Amino acid sequence: MTEPTIGATDLGAELPARPAAPSAESTTVSRETTDAFGGLDHDEGSPLANELIATERLRRELEKSDFPRPAHTRVIAVSNQKGGVGKTTSTVNIAAALAKRGANVLVIDADPQGNASTALGVDHRSGTPSIYEVLLDDEPMANVAQRCPDLPTLWCVPATIDLAGADIEMVSIVRREFRLHGAVNDLLAGPGKRLDYVFIDCPPSLGLLTLNAMVVAHEVLIPIQCEYYALEGLTQLIKTVDMVKKHLNRDIVVSTIVLTMFDGRTNLAREVASEVRSHFPDETLEHTVPRSVRVSEAPSFGQTVITHDPHSTGAVAYTAVAREIAARGTATHRGEHQ
Repeated sequence: MTEPTIGATDLGAELPARPAAPSAESTTVSRETTDAFGGLDHDEGSPLANELIATERLRRELEKSDFPRPAHTRVIAVSNQKGGVGKTTSTVNIAAALAKRGANVLVIDADPQGNASTALGVDHRSGTPSIYEVLLDDEPMANVAQRCPDLPTLWCVPATIDLAGADIEMVSIVRREFRLHGAVNDLLAGPGKRLDYVFIDCPPSLGLLTLNAMVVAHEVLIPIQCEYYALEGLTQLIKTVDMVKKHLNRDIVVSTIVLTMFDGRTNLAREVASEVRSHFPDETLEHTVPRSVRVSEAPSFGQTVITHDPHSTGAVAYTAVAREIAARGTATHRGEHQ
């Protein structure tokens, strides 16, 4: 069965128009809620019980919260050249959390491993029309995008194994750094004009695929694992973003840093979080993402944790992260993507 794609009759006709940019008052979240756990003292319970109570309180707060949609499409490259930091996991779960709250979201899987495609439940077997055809054959992005089966306002441009050689194949192409730039802007000018977010899941390297993502993006989101090695690659990644800003895309900024796999019981995790916050106080989000079995197992069901187990600690954490990203974008977004 052919998967639905983003066509002229899809985004253009089905999706609600993006609202006007909300005022500062509209982003204020009411804290007046009825707390079902108000009679429990956290100090009297076990650490696990306290964690479950805190998670449920946060989940209920998020259900009542406003997730403001941006006035213009936000194109965000999710990048970290170090593998295993939760890059793809963060991409798909933040995208799913925003889509679940009504945003129109596209995930572009630019990683040859295709893990984002797996988590979003879209076909990415060899031969499937994918981002490879977009980059190498000028295929319109709307023709290869597939709708996520679990969330009607979430789409994915899949990656197949063919993408593994794209870095080499693009070397001889004219304006090789701008292949994705042209494809994304064509989409946003046509059938994707009502998209609120475009997330680009970059490979764990600083090659041509990542460079293409940074040339088209206005924002970079960096997931950082709360372990020492994760800090070592951060400096190089920041230098790469600065180089792109200087030579290829003057509008790009590191807008968001997400602390992943956080375990507050360990001194190392707390120290790494403190170090990151001290150097990047404005970019680092308040909420962290803890280690979670539910987050890890969700892709085996072809789902994100947002739909797999919405009450889990991981789902609540990523929903909180998504709310922060949405609120920050309303306050700081530069304007319409050019």
